[in-house]
Amino acid sequence: MEREFKYTNAVIALPLFFVLSLWIVYWVEIRFHYNFATNGILPRTFSGLQGVLFSPFIHSDLGHLYNNSVPLLILLAALQFFYPKQSFAVIVYGILLTGIFTWLIGRTSYHIGASGLIYVLVGFVFLKGIITKYFRLVALSLTVVILYGGMVWYIFPKVDEAISWEGHLAGLLSGFIFAIFFKTPEYKKVIKYDWEKKDFDASEDKFMQRFDENGNFVNLPEEVIEEEQPAHFTSNILINYEIIADKKNESKPES
Repeated sequence: MEREFKYTNAVIALPLFFVLSLWIVYWVEIRFHYNFATNGILPRTFSGLQGVLFSPFIHSDLGHLYNNSVPLLILLAALQFFYPKQSFAVIVYGILLTGIFTWLIGRTSYHIGASGLIYVLVGFVFLKGIITKYFRLVALSLTVVILYGGMVWYIFPKVDEAISWEGHLAGLLSGFIFAIFFKTPEYKKVIKYDWEKKDFDASEDKFMQRFDENGNFVNLPEEVIEEEQPAHFTSNILINYEIIADKKNESKPES
């Protein structure tokens, strides 16, 4: 059956809540002079495993936080609207799987920031729309490519030493994995009528046989001719006339 996408409050509440939590963590860090960077992912160390959970909520500066906040608002809203049943699993498992991959392949340095989750969302939304072949979700996939297609360059090493390309690559791969294994409802394909098919033969179509080569109707149904009623026909309605004498003009009796 055809999928009807319905707006709910979660479409706005989810991205706002998540992004607000990032800003609160950054405010606490600035306000109380904490340095949460050491709680990020430190690859192949036991203490660095804590970053699998904490790293998406830690940012190095205001610019880093802002650059991650805008795409998260857009992508989380799109995820919640088009994939509401999968959104929670994509976010939670995306953070965990991306963190583990980064812990395994990352350089010996602290990896922080929510950009890994952004790549999870991009990978999932893009590939899932292509897999479903549903025109609305394919259009969403193309929109993601237009908006964030340039992000693909940041999954390669030596683009920028300060950027965790390992986290980006881990996020993108995680998104692809979820797109393949997370099930979504079957979507109704666009109906293709007989006259739209390549092998359509108008001469065999009963409706088209009612037209000639000039587009005029042929084989019209016979007209029903109503019999005219004879001129001398009278109705059965009975009309009564009453004669009332005019008293003014009535002659007086002679005396």
